[in-house]
Amino acid sequence: MLLELAQWLARDFRGFNVFNYITLRAVLATMTALTISFVFGPMVIRWLAAKKIGQSVRTDGPQTHLVKAGTPTMGGALILLSLGVSTLLWADLSNRFVWIILIVTFGYGAVGWVDDWRKVVYRNPDGLSARAKFFWQSVVGLVAAIYIAFSISAPNNEKVVELFISWVGSGFTMELPTKTDLIVPFFKSVSYPLGIFGFIILTYLVIVGSSNAVNLTDGLDGLAIMPTVLVGAALGIFAYVAGNAVYSKYLLLPYIPGAGELTVFCGAMAGAGLGFLWFNAYPAEVFMGDVGALALGAALGAVAVVVRQEIVLFIMGGVFVAETLSVMLQVSWFKYTKRRYGEGRRILRMAPLHHHFEQTGWKETQVVVRFWIITILLVLFGLSTLKIR
Repeated sequence: MLLELAQWLARDFRGFNVFNYITLRAVLATMTALTISFVFGPMVIRWLAAKKIGQSVRTDGPQTHLVKAGTPTMGGALILLSLGVSTLLWADLSNRFVWIILIVTFGYGAVGWVDDWRKVVYRNPDGLSARAKFFWQSVVGLVAAIYIAFSISAPNNEKVVELFISWVGSGFTMELPTKTDLIVPFFKSVSYPLGIFGFIILTYLVIVGSSNAVNLTDGLDGLAIMPTVLVGAALGIFAYVAGNAVYSKYLLLPYIPGAGELTVFCGAMAGAGLGFLWFNAYPAEVFMGDVGALALGAALGAVAVVVRQEIVLFIMGGVFVAETLSVMLQVSWFKYTKRRYGEGRRILRMAPLHHHFEQTGWKETQVVVRFWIITILLVLFGLSTLKIR
């Protein structure tokens, strides 16, 4: 929106051409989202409190968390407000990648909103049923996966449609260009062709998986939001490289025309996340809720797919991966031992993983900060794949 204004003004005042630089607009998007969060944060928290939209705390969780009952939740709405407004202000709105990422983000945010609303307003402890939640996550994820599969290979939406029709007309046998291959980091020329179906399935799994992984991690004050900010900012760097013909060629990464504009989106996400952290830091004034966690996780997954860095996302989001695996292993082992021995047994003292460390004696703030430090190390390791090949 403001880019179009700047381009119009640049006809008479050449100084406005500076806004054509993606890096500047990414910085401005970060600052704008941060400012929006600071300005509207207190109002959103007061509104949530007035509506009695308070967090319910699991009785089988750490007893220290019982004091958090009633803390306003669904604060992810503040993140989406800041992220959405900032992106619309500073991004190139003619860019198709910006729109598909926004659709994924707000689509998953809508699923999380309905789930949270039913839990805290209608006092339905189940919220959306697991089946309904997974269904709507799958709908948005599959639509995005199909679109991204062809948009990476086509320069505009008309070509996307043509490519899709050609694929259907070929009996679903047409292959995609090599830029859609699965890239293995740390190797110059190691990649694996996925085929269109393989690409769609992988993209679907990455988006849905990352969405639920962030949601599982969101269990302590500030635990999920800071890793999201760090990983999102790093993906913004990858997006800038992928969208630049010179840098992508030099660093041996696939050139994805238009992907660079996602740097602005990632900057807005980082700013919105930091603004939310101001109110979510221990002791939290507001919780993110599913509306924020599902949306941010899906956004990370979708951006990673567009810039062809699915494996790097797995590395940088190691905390999210560990939290998810801890739940999967705990549940699987409990069910297996109950069937085998008649009594369910546990691998961890409590799942997800952050609760296990709390049960071992770590304070909540220790768990959070140490997980942040681990994420910083993993993000730096992921960024090293830009050059170490």
